[in-house]
Amino acid sequence: MEQLKILVVDDEARMRKLVKDFLTVKGFRVIEAADGEEAVNLFLEQKDIALILLDVMMPKMDGWEVVKTIRKLSQVPIIMLTARGEERDELQGFDLGVDEYISKPFSPKILVARVEAILRRSNAASSDMLEIGGIQVNRAAHIVTIDGKPIDLSYKEFELLTYFMENRGLALSREKILNNVWNYDYFGDARTIDTHVKKLRSKMGAKGDYIKTIWGMGYKFEVEE
Repeated sequence: MEQLKILVVDDEARMRKLVKDFLTVKGFRVIEAADGEEAVNLFLEQKDIALILLDVMMPKMDGWEVVKTIRKLSQVPIIMLTARGEERDELQGFDLGVDEYISKPFSPKILVARVEAILRRSNAASSDMLEIGGIQVNRAAHIVTIDGKPIDLSYKEFELLTYFMENRGLALSREKILNNVWNYDYFGDARTIDTHVKKLRSKMGAKGDYIKTIWGMGYKFEVEE
């Protein structure tokens, strides 16, 4: 599984090192910022940060300003770290869109547990495996098994099945499928979806019936359990 990237923002180098050491042991990749301005710049440059650990009291730009700036651009999970445990500070944080609030001093083990829980909640940490109705998709390895037996899918068939499973129970128009599986830069015919669905259903055997046709619109992935 690809390492998830966490941005740790604190003006105390000792605190950054403590947090970084615990997160690195758990398999996370940590990047550091010593103030709010640096944090925002790194966030804009990196693009793939999975979570931010953010101190409140910092030079140049405090934690509140960082949250306000980042929330205009992204819903990335944010945990605020602060020496002040006042209720009004916590309420201000939640109003701005903070996901969790941890007061210093804290147990690094508790911090890591909170990080893992939030990433599970946001699906960032558990997104490599999908399993529904006997179909298991391993995104990292690009392997699909049905009732334990591997099936051979093309790259696009794999992407299509993954998209269907992620959107289980939702009616998906051909346009939406094109935009998400073939991306917005695809100028082909929507009939290419029908061709891929037909092949995918065939390879899935009886489980191909999970992909329902919605006449005049598109498809829905539905499993009766």
